Amino acid sequence: MTDLLKTSLGRLRIIAFTEGVSYLILLGIAMPLKYIAHMPEAVRVVGMAHGVLFVLYVVLLIQVAIERSWSLKITFLAFVASLIPFGTFYADAKWFRG
Repeated sequence: MTDLLKTSLGRLRIIAFTEGVSYLILLGIAMPLKYIAHMPEAVRVVGMAHGVLFVLYVVLLIQVAIERSWSLKITFLAFVASLIPFGTFYADAKWFRG
């Protein structure tokens, strides 16, 4: 884990995983709690965390894309992956393994 923190690609991998998990929690737990159990505070808390992680993901993605001279296509696909459930896990397996 500490080796991953040493590089921007490693940090992107950690944030991508965390962002992906937060997205699944938001969609699979917090949203049902809001609409079925009438607990909107779940979406507020998880949504805020997910939003921060999403912004970090995008910033790190841009940083890594510049450092590694990724094509615009790969950078765009890695961004789109963050919008799809389980997408960041696919992006990690496909593009972020260095």
